[in-house]
Amino acid sequence: METVGVVGVDLAKSVFQVHGVDESGAVVLRRRVSRAQFLKLFAKLPPCLVGMEACSSSHHWARQLMALGHEVKLMPAQYVKSYLKRGKNDAADAEAICEAVTRPTMRFVGVKTPEQQAVMMLHRVRKILTRQRTQLTNALRAQLAEFGITARVGRLGLDRLLAVVADPNDDRLPAQARESLAVLASQLEMVKEQILDNDRR
Repeated sequence: METVGVVGVDLAKSVFQVHGVDESGAVVLRRRVSRAQFLKLFAKLPPCLVGMEACSSSHHWARQLMALGHEVKLMPAQYVKSYLKRGKNDAADAEAICEAVTRPTMRFVGVKTPEQQAVMMLHRVRKILTRQRTQLTNALRAQLAEFGITARVGRLGLDRLLAVVADPNDDRLPAQARESLAVLASQLEMVKEQILDNDRR
């Protein structure tokens, strides 16, 4: 194992596939490793080049391996695909990653710090909340249209529809429907507040 020069790692939720070659390109390491044993394996290896596909957990593992003295390079998954020699499985993926990381024309993704990932998370969370706001707005409009209640597109039109839901004296809307739509209106208000809070942060 001490002759390992380049390692390809196929990350997964609980079991990782590791593929290592020596300086001549001969395979010297091919193993499935549990999440708990992953860092223990690399702690035994001399510093080497480690390749991984950029994915949700890759930046975390890259930082951990770099702390052990390894050089880690992350690659977009679509660039690794062309190095796959046989049917797609974990072992073949790890081998393709090991091959791709040594290519001089390969494009790499910089390893992000926890702070950089936290900022990116703000943007991702905002995107999710904005999508939820749109879904709730569309649902309210569609359900109210079932009773012939419509309003123009935009915030002012939505405010008019929310006023209908909040008005128990508006007899165009049955009480049971009003109760159901009040749930959506409450969720919409909460999501809007969360978006504003996220934007402030």
